[in-house]
Amino acid sequence: MAEAVQAERQTRRYERKREAILDAAARLFNQKGLKGATLSDVAQSVGLITTSVTYYYRKKEDLAAACLLRTMAAFEALIVEAEAAPTPQARLTRFLELYFALLAEIAEGQRPELINFYDVRALTGQHVQQVFDGYNALFRRIRQLFRSQGDAVFSRPEQNARAHLVFSLVTWSRAWVRRYEPEDYPRAARWMGDILIGGLGAGGSDWNPPPLASEALALSEGPGEAFLRAATELVNEQGYHGASVEKISARLSVTKGSFYHHNDTKHDLVADCFERSFDVIRRAQRAAAAPPAETGWNRVTASADALVRHQLSQHGPLLRYTALAAVPETIRPELFATMQRLSERFAGFVADGIADGSMRAVDPMVAAQLVNGMINSAAELRRWVPEAGEATASRLFAEPLFAGVWSPPAR
Repeated sequence: MAEAVQAERQTRRYERKREAILDAAARLFNQKGLKGATLSDVAQSVGLITTSVTYYYRKKEDLAAACLLRTMAAFEALIVEAEAAPTPQARLTRFLELYFALLAEIAEGQRPELINFYDVRALTGQHVQQVFDGYNALFRRIRQLFRSQGDAVFSRPEQNARAHLVFSLVTWSRAWVRRYEPEDYPRAARWMGDILIGGLGAGGSDWNPPPLASEALALSEGPGEAFLRAATELVNEQGYHGASVEKISARLSVTKGSFYHHNDTKHDLVADCFERSFDVIRRAQRAAAAPPAETGWNRVTASADALVRHQLSQHGPLLRYTALAAVPETIRPELFATMQRLSERFAGFVADGIADGSMRAVDPMVAAQLVNGMINSAAELRRWVPEAGEATASRLFAEPLFAGVWSPPAR
């Protein structure tokens, strides 16, 4: 009897310590990326030595996989509860309510932080297939959650694109909801659901964005442009720390010496990648706001259309904003401030549209974050819709946000 009690105590102690390690690891992976955080960092944060952590998780990759699977399980639990709602729109509304309630509990310290999915493709090790299979299964559950009897109107690429849109905007919401007090998270969830269901356009504002001049987004092709593109692609794929100098050089089939001939450090190169992406967004916004743009609807749809097309063009992609979490602290605040200013310019377009009657009465800041997140996640559209291209990306991915996720696509 005494041996059984002792064994149960040891089991509970083991589980408490394992959970503490997972909690700390999720927080550090979110701060530094899967490649940036180390087992030593995790051990130090929970008052252990590294070898003690390896008793629970032999390698960092094992720990990262456990964090990712735990977050997937949390999403699955929300989906199961949301599935009880009677309609797709009600299921989406319920899912957002539950998810933002979870975020509020995390913000108030009532629940441990969950790892982001941003660097999932940077994962290596024996658990890669299990994690990828779980992530794909989660995507399918989300796609099924929002399906309705009338979904025959949507092709499979359109269904995948819309599921990617919703899933991406849900995960992106973790970045912007922190601007609000936790008690206001339910309101933010309602604002977001209202936009996803009802779109942004007022009656008569059809999806027909004015095309921007091709030169509006054109950047000069300097000698370092190839490095900027290669670094952008690698950071998007593997996170800031996963995009090493060696990998950037290998992608261009050049030596490390050639890399340092054109760039001082990787930090400087990634900062330049952000500035390059910011400049493209800035150019699109400026061109969309210029005459003869008459309404806020035309300004925001024209800029979003051009930027989504750019993502899948030979000049794309833009650097994902999610990489900001892992860049060095010395350059992060300035980059984050620039990102916020560009997002608030979208909010200004939305406010103009509400004032001139071309857009629905929505929260401009939430709308801007959804537009921003949609543009940013378009860089990964081909992952779920391989046939997507520059000519089709906007209709597949931007139109559902502006017209509503269940609106029939313009043919």
